Amino acid sequence: MTTLRNDTTTSETKTQRTDNAMQRTSAAPTARNDRLERLRTRLDGELITPDSPAYDEVRRVPVVTTPFRRPEAIVRAANARDVAEAVRFARSEGRPIAVRSGGHSVAGQNMVDDALVVDLAGMRRVSIDPARATARVAPGANSGELMAAAHAYGLALSTGDTATVGIGGLTVGGGVGFMVRKHGLAIDNLISAEVVTADGEIVTASATQHPDLFWAIRGGGGNFGVITDFEFRLAKVGQVLGGALVLPASHDVLRGFHDCVATAPDDLTTIANLMQAPPAPFIPEGRVGELALMILAVWTGDLAEGENAFAPLRALAEPIADAIAPMPYPVIYQFTAPQEQPHGAAIRSMFADAHGDATFEAILEAMAEPAGPKSMVQFRGLGGAFSRVAPDATAFAHRDRRFFTTVLGLWDPGDDAPRHWDWTNRLWEKIRSDAAGVYVNFLADEGEERLRAAYPAGTYERLVDVKNTYDPENMFRYNQNIRPRS
Repeated sequence: MTTLRNDTTTSETKTQRTDNAMQRTSAAPTARNDRLERLRTRLDGELITPDSPAYDEVRRVPVVTTPFRRPEAIVRAANARDVAEAVRFARSEGRPIAVRSGGHSVAGQNMVDDALVVDLAGMRRVSIDPARATARVAPGANSGELMAAAHAYGLALSTGDTATVGIGGLTVGGGVGFMVRKHGLAIDNLISAEVVTADGEIVTASATQHPDLFWAIRGGGGNFGVITDFEFRLAKVGQVLGGALVLPASHDVLRGFHDCVATAPDDLTTIANLMQAPPAPFIPEGRVGELALMILAVWTGDLAEGENAFAPLRALAEPIADAIAPMPYPVIYQFTAPQEQPHGAAIRSMFADAHGDATFEAILEAMAEPAGPKSMVQFRGLGGAFSRVAPDATAFAHRDRRFFTTVLGLWDPGDDAPRHWDWTNRLWEKIRSDAAGVYVNFLADEGEERLRAAYPAGTYERLVDVKNTYDPENMFRYNQNIRPRS
């Protein structure tokens, strides 16, 4: 077994708790913040307030879709006990509470003005049990860290498509990643979870313990508690055939891509970005800036059979670049590394069963005049293992959808955000008639109608029932909020 440890979640922390408390209370608290100071003494982690040197750095988020927010205080939790202390404090004080894992919230709901923010970024422990092929993962760990630890034993989990996305936020929404057609969503491999509930209790949710809560946290977002530990089932994955296949963009290429991925073997998962070819090492210098379909792909089966699986895609057009090769699975995250940099993001997303010619024409027309060089439209083929889970088995119910399509207006910090939102929304209005639901992790602040689209008939009502049981006062409301019945 291998373990990547927190500096603050092990037994040595407990021996330091008294010393830490004495040091923290040496300065007399002011009348204004004496309650916060008492909270500070009860934490193994840190309490960061606006007068703390680290405040501005800690409140930064990688997705800058919202103004730079100013929470009242940030608890940098070291363990589940810290999270429970923070929840009980917020409850007793009547203060709003927000939760941050990796900080990639599309709607910007992980950093909230005047709230108590529970920051899980310091909880990064990853422990692999190779004999059982399982992983115990703290919520602040990210996909890259989990993949590196698991790969040492020839194991992997189907998680997100960017290495820095926190496991906590990714998982509670579903977890669509580079092996979704072979190994399903991240939640399809979740065995159990440790959850801090709205009353500050620490419980285990699994198929046999709090099964209603276990159902809800698999797709229902952060509405029901703060998850402080995940136990996952891992798959045997070592070398894969993967990388990037870059094709010149055209209507025929878009249609051909969708036809290919709809009928591909389960071992092939693809994420295709219609974009201006970036200045990547594998893109010929003379083709940079050309409108292209960059297909990121992972084949998890026999490598020779994988070459046959890629043949229909390669036949769609003469490639601009072909960087498909055998590689260790974690290497695929190098192809999405540019997305890890701080950026603004205007996002509109949908599940779809099909796209007509008018949709492809609208997309190509918009991409001919993008809002900026990082604007793109992303297409993912679904099916396979993703579709073989019953729609009512988890709160993620869109199991029969064939495609996942997203309009992304991306920009560097300091750029003109309204221009990118305008471009994104204008294209979205032209293609949204294809929508058959939406992935909750890709929802911005889009209103009740779109939230209901994330949860088909029956699912939303069942989530409300669980919300009424575990969070009837709606403590956890800074998310895609499932409101309890009044």
